[in-house]
Amino acid sequence: MAAAKKGTTAKRSKPAAKKKPPTRPPAASRGNKSVEEFRDALEKSVTISRDRIQEVMDDAVKRGRMTRSDAEKTVSNLVSKGRQQTDELVAELEKLLDQARRGVESRVAPARKRAEEAASRAVKRARTTAEPALVEADKLRRRAGVASSSPITGYENLTAAQVKSRLKDMNKADLRKVRTQEKRGKARKGILDDVEKRLS
Repeated sequence: MAAAKKGTTAKRSKPAAKKKPPTRPPAASRGNKSVEEFRDALEKSVTISRDRIQEVMDDAVKRGRMTRSDAEKTVSNLVSKGRQQTDELVAELEKLLDQARRGVESRVAPARKRAEEAASRAVKRARTTAEPALVEADKLRRRAGVASSSPITGYENLTAAQVKSRLKDMNKADLRKVRTQEKRGKARKGILDDVEKRLS
């Protein structure tokens, strides 16, 4: 019995092959297919003016091939079917245009975001580099007694912390100018409180 078992080899079943999920065609090929379908629909459609249809129906009534009411009903049916086909084609065209717009936006969006981020970093770097020079220029201007509408250069572009750091060296007249400018602009509470403290 043991020998018999040795002689026979048990057949092992192969694992079932995994089925691959159905792959969707790329967006570009789907778009091309839709365009082809739209082109086919346009080629199959026939355009006849309402006046021409009416003319043919009037001629049929004159020849006694149909009654006036049947002619009017036929004209009405043909016109409504024509309108329906036109609406369907317009809807299909709008869908294709929307797909194209979304495709362009999705390709452009990352580049736009990168450009905006790069521009923001460049502005921050420029401000950081220029700030010490501007602070020094403001100090020299005040010492020289040169009149200015704003005692702080580039005031509108500064953060509250940057403005507050510049208040230290100001006299009361300049502090009042800053207070007026801030009230007319962003009216940041921290700056206004700091100015009031220095004025009191």
